[in-house]
Amino acid sequence: MSITGSIIVYVMIWWVVFFSVLPVGIQSKKEIFKDSIEGFDPGAPKNPKIAKKFLLTTIITSIVFIVIYYLVNNGFFNLRNFLQ
Repeated sequence: MSITGSIIVYVMIWWVVFFSVLPVGIQSKKEIFKDSIEGFDPGAPKNPKIAKKFLLTTIITSIVFIVIYYLVNNGFFNLRNFLQ
């Protein structure tokens, strides 16, 4: 796997994992709609903890990428052999 291909695969895996991790642990404000301040979405989370989710996403993606990289470099996952 080339460097460019590795970067593309890593970024694609990162985004899929990020969107999967994003809704985990979300708590809404649970306010009555009349009591909320104008301009705020009542369904917006209280504290989305984005930095924690970025770190968790990077760790999960790194583990998945290492497994995929190992499989591709050792010939266990080679699409060229399947196509012949």
